[in-house]
Amino acid sequence: MSVAVVVSENGQGRYQQEIRTGHHILLADEPESMGGNDAGPEPFDLLMAGLGACTSITLRMYAERKNLALIGISVALSHEKVEVDGVRRDRISRQITLEGNLSAAERQRLLEIANKCPVHRALSQPFILDSQLVN
Repeated sequence: MSVAVVVSENGQGRYQQEIRTGHHILLADEPESMGGNDAGPEPFDLLMAGLGACTSITLRMYAERKNLALIGISVALSHEKVEVDGVRRDRISRQITLEGNLSAAERQRLLEIANKCPVHRALSQPFILDSQLVN
């Protein structure tokens, strides 16, 4: 198994993290209200960014294959804690704006496709998260 992402403290702030993936370097941090320096997005924002990017890319790929008149895509996401059957759960709300001369049926199909993007599918089912300490 190859490592796709490496996250490590960068020494620039109390919680600031350097994220390396391929030749890309990103920052993550906590907001000042949580003791961070707000030098980068907080972890849930990065999670939502991944979902939003995957949604938009998936929609663009589908629209190109089907020659749809989709000229613009915007995905706005928010995160909150909600109670479901007495258990606190995380809820991500995703609002998708589609620009272009699209029929109601095309718009509905695009929503169905958005719900099939790989990140949406992964987040919609139980994950298997393996953690281990290494030297």
